[in-house]
Amino acid sequence: MDVVVAGGGIVGVASAYELASRGADVVLCERAGLGSGSTDRAVGGIRGQYSTPVNVELTRASLDVWDTFEARFGTDIERRRTGYLFVTRESDTAAEFERQVAMQGERGVPSRLVTPEEAADRCAGLRPEPFVAGTYSPDDSFADPHLALGGYATAAREAGVDVRTNTPVTGVSVGGNGSGSAAGGRIRVETPDESLDADYLVNATGAWAARLAAMAGYELPVEPHRRQIAVVDPERPVPDDDPLVVDIDTTAHFRPERDGRALVGGQFSPPEVVADPARFSETPDLDWSAEALSRAGDVADYFGPESGLAGGWAGLYAVTPDHHPVIEESLPGVVTAAGFSGHGFQHAPATGRLVAELVFDGAASTVDVSGLGRDRFARGDGPVERNVA
Repeated sequence: MDVVVAGGGIVGVASAYELASRGADVVLCERAGLGSGSTDRAVGGIRGQYSTPVNVELTRASLDVWDTFEARFGTDIERRRTGYLFVTRESDTAAEFERQVAMQGERGVPSRLVTPEEAADRCAGLRPEPFVAGTYSPDDSFADPHLALGGYATAAREAGVDVRTNTPVTGVSVGGNGSGSAAGGRIRVETPDESLDADYLVNATGAWAARLAAMAGYELPVEPHRRQIAVVDPERPVPDDDPLVVDIDTTAHFRPERDGRALVGGQFSPPEVVADPARFSETPDLDWSAEALSRAGDVADYFGPESGLAGGWAGLYAVTPDHHPVIEESLPGVVTAAGFSGHGFQHAPATGRLVAELVFDGAASTVDVSGLGRDRFARGDGPVERNVA
């Protein structure tokens, strides 16, 4: 079985590793360096507190890898299990939290509803007065995406994957579609160096996924959205054991970094859709940074007027209309694993297995992803993820 994986972020590398582990001959093509798209700019969250069952199940199916990563791959990914804390000011959202906690619990997530006072017990700087309810799960965590990608990449190479960086896919021919004719019904993938014939192509190109889909002859509603993170020196240090806190009403969120610093993020205006994912400002906007700091100050008293900005970055979310990925065989021989809407890092282990199952078994079994095909957008009946930060 010859497979070309397009995309060298953690979803593509995990997929290549799982395919090679099952015996495929895999070439991975990445347009720049591994992780240079979104993975190296991710915050690294790993959580079970989602609003839809399929996202919960993708996390649960990934935990066996995250829980044993160093033993499996020999890499310490600096995972910190401090939990996630969601808070809301709205009674309707509080009622939705109650439904979500019940659904999450049925799937093994130890989340629970908390009062504002209980939330403040978990995060000492939280201002409880504006909020009416929250949810907390001690199993939620975050890790270093760069270290995790490196562990997967080493394992992929050891499994026989031919990793080719600075190798963009420039054309795709599927059964006569595209710019050429694939010999014998196989897929032909064009790169600047050579043409590659394969039985399968995996589209794991993240923010570039719609472009690669168009090359192959299908439509994929994935948009690159620019998202920003500020590194903050708070007025009062954020304890290392604080959870990752999300104000679900405003999307403002923060987590402890190191030495009392915090990473602060949030989307406070309509999303900035990037026309060319290879060209966007990777530096946070000053106006956005000031608003992010102000919003974080509304949530927790760590971020008082003496807080300062120590840096930051911007990256891309590959976003679908319902904030769920597309995981399917989109055309005969073309598997799509893209559009994770900011959740690709944490769901990469399960996704890699799902891709291998679609290629080798003809159907996914690790998680029921029958609702994550592109056809859901035409039907208008796909799940909508509401816990988006």
